[in-house]
Formats: sequence, structure tokens, C-alpha cells
Amino acid sequence: MAIADLVKTTLGPKGMVREHDKILQSTGRGHSVTVTNDGATILKSLHIDNAAAKVLLWQALSSFSDISKVQDDEVGDGTTSVVVLAGELLREAEKLGSTNLESIQIIKKPGGSLKDSFLDEGFILDKKIGVGQPKRIENAKILVANTAMDTDKVKIYGARVRVDSMAKVAEIEVAEKEKMREKVQKIINHGINCFVNRQLIYNFPEELFADAGVLAIEHADFDGIERLALVTGGEIASTFDNPESVKLGHCKLIEEIMIGEDKLIHFSGVEMGQACTIVLRGASPHMLDEAERSLHDALCVLSQTVNDSRVLHGGGWPEMVMAKAVDELARKTPGKRSHAIEAFSRALVAIPTTIADNAGLDSAELVAQLRAEHHKEGSNAGIDVITGSVGDMAELGISEAFKVKNAVLLSATEAAEMILRVDEIITCAPRRREDRM
Repeated sequence: MAIADLVKTTLGPKGMVREHDKILQSTGRGHSVTVTNDGATILKSLHIDNAAAKVLLWQALSSFSDISKVQDDEVGDGTTSVVVLAGELLREAEKLGSTNLESIQIIKKPGGSLKDSFLDEGFILDKKIGVGQPKRIENAKILVANTAMDTDKVKIYGARVRVDSMAKVAEIEVAEKEKMREKVQKIINHGINCFVNRQLIYNFPEELFADAGVLAIEHADFDGIERLALVTGGEIASTFDNPESVKLGHCKLIEEIMIGEDKLIHFSGVEMGQACTIVLRGASPHMLDEAERSLHDALCVLSQTVNDSRVLHGGGWPEMVMAKAVDELARKTPGKRSHAIEAFSRALVAIPTTIADNAGLDSAELVAQLRAEHHKEGSNAGIDVITGSVGDMAELGISEAFKVKNAVLLSATEAAEMILRVDEIITCAPRRREDRM
């Protein structure tokens, strides 16, 4: 209940007002601080020391060990099979409960305000084009790689080379350059005009690429390089002896752009047409982190709505409809069970009440108005937090995914039932240490 109260203030579109943000300080080394209003982030960060609250996590984690033990006790064989099958069922279920958000790149750039954030059709890599490199490439053929470009260099501080003259040192340097030139030529032989490497490229290979008219981008972070390969239709390569086996990426245009004071590289007309980049702007890193969390929640809901297109009116409308139906059932139910059914109805009304409270509105007045509106047949009434009144959710276009609302209702009910079934919590006293002489 304490945990529910803690995250309750994050609910609703106006749960984002600064008074409702939480400051989370880690207990580990460094004591890093996170400022967030995201309920999931808060719950993940909590140190739970309550057995009833832990039971939800414990049940999921112990399932695998339990099913294998039961299988072994009851049948005597198939313990591995039952765990493997359960794992595969979960894996398949995960593929059906989620969609690929990997093609959506999110870049956070401090400066400006949240209103300056924008969506760009294409892919933006947070790197700069090197000195002397082409600044614009049309009809790009891209080789995405994760390879060390200094493997043939003698590590001066890690090796001992004995020579009898300075001419021998010069010969070693020439040999190194020739090996480097051979590797660069192998890469160029792929017929590319853009080379993106996860690791450093260094000055001499960069010169060779520039002379060949190839745009070379070095030290692209791993998350960025994997997403770039995905959206351009290429694969990450590490060897270059067989050009025919390497899958290149393609896009219509690569150019350098400015966001704020920073230079970035823009890939437009990529192979994966739905790829896009969302650029977030904000006054501080904390603001940007919170904006990214909110955006991630919205993208997840949208992706689920693509799978199941059913939507409901928002603003507390579903809870009021359900509460009305539950109340009607309570009136028809004889005996003490009707009290429990009425209690379920009151719990449902807590959602629109909390939405109103978090928006700084008079929840008692608004919920009373809502209740009156929902006694009319086919009402679309919900809380409009912008005007602070009851509004028509259909006209205002306020909606939420049926799948999300259904999951919330089932999960909350099951969790409450599970905790209520625990009649007593027994905490084992810590073992006393014996005093040793």
C-alpha cells in the first residue's frame, strides 16, 4: 500500500508537474541521483524489505525451479524438457506482447526547451565528419564495421624492438603503413563511399579514405552502430577478404547537420522506410532524461495499439463505466458479498479521483459531476485536466489503449488477491553472533 501511495502521484497527464517528481538516490558507490516522475523507474529503484510486496517478484523467479522439482517428484523424468518448454513459451509470448522500437533513435541535446524537440524522418548519428572528409554523399553504399585499425602497428610501450640503425626504424614504419594501406584498400574494394567503424580509424587510414572519396566515420557508439546497420539494411562486418559475403547498407543521402551548437551526421532515405529519429531538447540533463522516459512509455503504448487497435476513452471514463456496472451488480447481490462488490467500485473511482488531485483540481466535486453524467445513457464524460472540468472525451480526442487498461485491471486485482491471502508474515530473526575470545 505504501508503494502504491508513492507512485500514485505520477498518474495522469498532470502528474508531471514538478511538485510530483521524485528524487532517487542510489545506495551504491557514487550515490548517483535520478529525478523522475516515471512510475516504472521508481518501482525498479525501490529497495523492498516487505515480504508481501516481494511475493510478486519471488513468485515469478521461483517458477522455473518449482516446475522442474514437481516434474521430477511426480514423473521422475523430463525436468529439463519442462523448463526448456516453459522458457520457449515465455519467449514466444514476449514476441506476441512486444514490437520492435529499435528503428526509432532518440537523441538528447541539452539547450533550448522541450518545445524545440522534433521528429526527423531518417537516422541521425551523434558523430562529426572528420577533417578533409566529404561532407555530403548521395546514393550512399555503407560498410558498417567493428574492426581495429591499428592491429598492424607496433605498440611502442608494449614491445621491445632492437635495431642497429635508425634506417631500420624507418623500415618498420613503412611496413606498418603498407599493411594499413592494404587493409584500407580491402575495405575500399567493397565498392563503398561510406565507412562507419565502431572503433577508432586514426589519421593515416582517414587520409587514405578521404583520397578515395570515401566518408569515414570513426568511434560510432555500439548502440548507434547496431541501429545504423538495422535501418540501412546492412550487417556489421569485421573481416574484409570476401566482399561478396558482406551485406552493405544503403541510403539516399548522408550530410552534416547542426542541432544547437553540435554537428551530427544525417542519413536520409534509409532502407528501412519507417526508421526515424526523435531529437529531444531541454534545459537540463534531468529534464531530458525524464522526457525520454515519458516518450518511451508513449511509444510502447502506441506499439501495443498497433497489435490490438481497440481504444477506450480516457480521463477516468473507463473506471466510471466499470464502477457503475459494479454498483448495479452489488444492488442485485444478496448478503454480505454486496459490501465487497461496492468496495471494488469505490476502488475503481480512485483512478479519476487521483487524476483530478494530481492536476490540482477539486476531485470530490469533479467525481460527483462525473457520477451524475454517467447516469445518462452512453455518456462520454471524463476529466479534462486542461480546463479543470468534466468534458466529452470523444470530442477532445482523449483515449487510451484497451490492452493497457485490461492489463492494469487484471494485474492489480490479482496482486491484491495474492497479498490478501497471506494471513500472516513471519520474519526470521537474524542469527546472533557468538562472542569469541
